[in-house]
Amino acid sequence: MSGEFPEIKSAHSLVAKHVTKEKWDKLKDIQTKTCGFTLAKACACAIEFDNQHCGIYAGDWDSYKDFAIVFDPLIQEYHGISADARHTSDMDASKVNGNINPEVPVHSTRIRVGRNIDGFGLSPGITKQQRIDIEKLMSSALSKLSGDLAGTYYPLTGMDEAVRQKLVDDHFLFMSGDRNLQVAGMERDWPEGRGIFHNEAKTFLLWVNEEDQTRIISMEKGGDVKGVFERLARGIKAVGDSVKAESGKDFALDERYGYIHSCPTNLGTGMRASVHVDLPGWTKEGVDKLKARCEELAVQPRGTRGESGGQTGFTYDISNKHRLGYSEVQLVQVMIDGVNTLYKEDLELQKKHGL
Repeated sequence: MSGEFPEIKSAHSLVAKHVTKEKWDKLKDIQTKTCGFTLAKACACAIEFDNQHCGIYAGDWDSYKDFAIVFDPLIQEYHGISADARHTSDMDASKVNGNINPEVPVHSTRIRVGRNIDGFGLSPGITKQQRIDIEKLMSSALSKLSGDLAGTYYPLTGMDEAVRQKLVDDHFLFMSGDRNLQVAGMERDWPEGRGIFHNEAKTFLLWVNEEDQTRIISMEKGGDVKGVFERLARGIKAVGDSVKAESGKDFALDERYGYIHSCPTNLGTGMRASVHVDLPGWTKEGVDKLKARCEELAVQPRGTRGESGGQTGFTYDISNKHRLGYSEVQLVQVMIDGVNTLYKEDLELQKKHGL
């Protein structure tokens, strides 16, 4: 690294705000212990692209500590937490009140988290050997899952074409070619060390060595959010216990930042709990109004590419907005309550617009 303070193309990003020349000069020569990561590598996306909101990734847990004078204020601003905030995790599904009401037209439910194992680099910085070691560890740990969680691990390397096509058809396969991930260093040595696990019912999945060492996903058709969350919690515990038995290592958990992820926007729970739901009334009312209402309910709307049989034009993906500063139970509750509220209002809007 020349050490020159770079031109940050994403001028409105959090990196542009929090990586000052003074901080850069102080940190530019530091290389992290776990995988030799640097501040320049961390900020690669903000330097290279002009469209980043955040623009920074961690290459290992050490990055958050070694570059704390950049990461701490950036994380506090993004997540709206105080400097002395502590994160509490709670995966007890029995504490969730109610569920999505039976009359709400929900196509499917999906909840995902990321988990990374202490002592190995995160995707932007992980070494070739560490990535292979993670895959070996995960492949072995996953083979020991039992009951409804038991399934098969499919490595991307040397994948049979028929298997590949099946995973594509099921919307399970993650692909290479994302420019952000490439510039961030997450697609080095592709596809080595990456893979996908799913149980027989295709309701419990793991991605190995994508944006995080593991992405753990629970999903099914319909709106039983509580059931999907319960399976996720069981699955995370089973995988964590298996990894611990295999390696003696735990998932990286920070008392301030919760579960460590490569992207600081995912810190805390790393959880995105979402449903695909039909909202024709809100669609007629206007997408901007829907966005504003979702903001009030602490959820986020996204369009769907019609995974459930073509784009109807009024099916939205609704998920929890927050990640850090709330427990998993709280975020699932917010999503359930938000979707129930949106649908109740949707019925009124359908009447209003004569649908």
